[in-house]
Amino acid sequence: MNTYYAVIFTSQRTEHDSEMYERMSDKLEELAKTQPGFIRLESIRNNEGFGITISYWESLEAIQNWKDNSTHQAAQQKGKETWYSQYNVQICKVLREFNQN
Repeated sequence: MNTYYAVIFTSQRTEHDSEMYERMSDKLEELAKTQPGFIRLESIRNNEGFGITISYWESLEAIQNWKDNSTHQAAQQKGKETWYSQYNVQICKVLREFNQN
């Protein structure tokens, strides 16, 4: 695979609206999969509410288009207001990938 990009989103969840959060998270994952330039997504959250989600994209333009998606923007706003006590986003260029299967 050629060079591509990873968006690393780390967050600490609050205990507010847990059921609504789960529904939105599932909806966003399905929506991201339909976006041009989407490659894949990996996500995990521990029992204390700390999570890491990494989405992989073909280009910076694809990442920007996902960031600008209206449903994604609404979820981001709700996250800032209610769902996260803190979060961090990093955009990284993946130069190489090694796999052991």
